[in-house]
Amino acid sequence: MCTPSRPPVIARTPGVWISVCLGVFAGVGGFTFRYAEGLSYLSNDPRACVNCHIMRDQYDSWIKSSHHAVATCNDCHLPHDVLSKYAMKAYNGWNHSKAFTLGTFPEPIRIRPVNLVQLQHNCIRCHRDMTGPIAGHAEVELGSARCTTCHRSAGHFELD
Repeated sequence: MCTPSRPPVIARTPGVWISVCLGVFAGVGGFTFRYAEGLSYLSNDPRACVNCHIMRDQYDSWIKSSHHAVATCNDCHLPHDVLSKYAMKAYNGWNHSKAFTLGTFPEPIRIRPVNLVQLQHNCIRCHRDMTGPIAGHAEVELGSARCTTCHRSAGHFELD
């Protein structure tokens, strides 16, 4: 009498397949994170921003800007409390990695609206003593009147 053959044990164990899939995902993710120098993005070093070639002009112009001696990329572009700072780094990191992998970023690269709001907040925070009389106006608080409208080259400018 012939008995039906049973699939190998590995095929009958969903836990093994789940483990294999998680292992492949962790391996590819770990390799990609290491290859992309992911740990550098957790630092406050502006050179991390030029890991991607598309940011070279922004970095070079920041080196020559008035803010070079007093502010890093994080000082202007990220919140200053730890939880919000790393949440924004994760949000930006996801968007950057997706855009650069898929090639869907604009050239020249442009700041996103959510980051523009944060930039405005940080300008006002650092320059509160100078902006106090105007910072409370609704147009400034809502971002319809932005510091970078008049002070476009404060952190970056067009390179020749």
